[in-house]
Amino acid sequence: MSALMIKIGGGWLIAILLGMPLYASMGLAALAFLVLAGMPLTVLPQKMAGSINSFPIIAAPLFILMGNILAAAQITDRIVAFASALIGWVRGGYAHASILTSMIFAGMVGSAVADAAGAGAIEVRAMRRAGYRPETAASITAAAATIGPIIPPSLPMVIYGVTADVSIGKLFVAGIIPGLLMGLSLMIMVTFIATREGMGRKTFAGWGTVLKTFLDGFFALMTPVVILGGIFSGLCTPTEAAAIACFYALFLGFVVYRTLTLAHLGPILIETIETTGLVLVLVMAAGVLGWCMSISRLPQTLTPLILETIKSPLAFLLMANLLMLLIGCFMEALAAMLILIPILVPAAVSYGISPVQFGVVMVLNLILGTIHPPIGVVLFVVTRIADVSFETMSRAILPWLVPLLVVLAMISFWPPLTLWLPELLFAK
Repeated sequence: MSALMIKIGGGWLIAILLGMPLYASMGLAALAFLVLAGMPLTVLPQKMAGSINSFPIIAAPLFILMGNILAAAQITDRIVAFASALIGWVRGGYAHASILTSMIFAGMVGSAVADAAGAGAIEVRAMRRAGYRPETAASITAAAATIGPIIPPSLPMVIYGVTADVSIGKLFVAGIIPGLLMGLSLMIMVTFIATREGMGRKTFAGWGTVLKTFLDGFFALMTPVVILGGIFSGLCTPTEAAAIACFYALFLGFVVYRTLTLAHLGPILIETIETTGLVLVLVMAAGVLGWCMSISRLPQTLTPLILETIKSPLAFLLMANLLMLLIGCFMEALAAMLILIPILVPAAVSYGISPVQFGVVMVLNLILGTIHPPIGVVLFVVTRIADVSFETMSRAILPWLVPLLVVLAMISFWPPLTLWLPELLFAK
């Protein structure tokens, strides 16, 4: 059956290259396997339904809903104001404030695209007013947006946890230090460029202004505390925390800031349903295809081959990183993750690599593809915001990949950066 699955997999890859939607190509590949293997076709809907019949998967639409509520409630403005007051006065301050805003926003929405679209317009506009070149402002915003899926909550980590059967709570905690390192590395890059190019600085508005903007955005800034506090304290699971966060976002929009009205709920729910539908149909198609791979014993066949070819865990991590970076450049992150998990995670475990560490490494690899051509979903978002060409952005983003790749290497080859906090907080 492994040989049959490899042949079907080859046809599936050709279908993807020809432009067939990924969920359709996955479903057809699974259907072809069932037909050629002589299995009942009733397996197809059963396994598709079973792949989303999971309590943790409910966290995905809930986090999507929360992000849409926060965006509609214009929470971003208050976060940007606080970040600018706190750090905007140093050299290159608007860029530093943009990165800090993304780090805070990451603790709310868990999506690079949502980060770029939600906070990006305000950040780019502020940097352009301060004299930054449009492509520089857009590049900083795009690079900072990659922090979104790393600092919890994180939609890709929910999908990874469900698919790879790994604790979502541990994955969330494992992303905290890498996310902070990503922000710090980008700020170091900003400091270097600001010093080299002699960027100016604005006058510090005073601690009174910092306090005022903090109080104005206090309840918005507490969103990550509500989410992570519930998970870390053990009071709720990540799925329950997502539900609580949705109610908290509605409370902010309707009661605290009064920026939401009943008229907003329709568009919010429609956008949530559309996004959730795209995510879940991928999960269902990947679930049935993953079952076909398992039945064909393809992972069990490939894992020994990988182990025989690559002798050391470090060499495997290097190979896996290069493979995921390459695939991330040509495929949407969630789709690539669903394809790679059944093949790479068992091999990683065989090398003694923690699936929690490997999950963070996989997410960061594939998210970097969102700011790199030719797919570069986040690049497309910021090019529209900054009104620059995609070709210009493709060149301008390259230096900002360097600090992020350094962080990727650090978390790949030094496990404590991802495992220390989960082991500390989830110790029995």
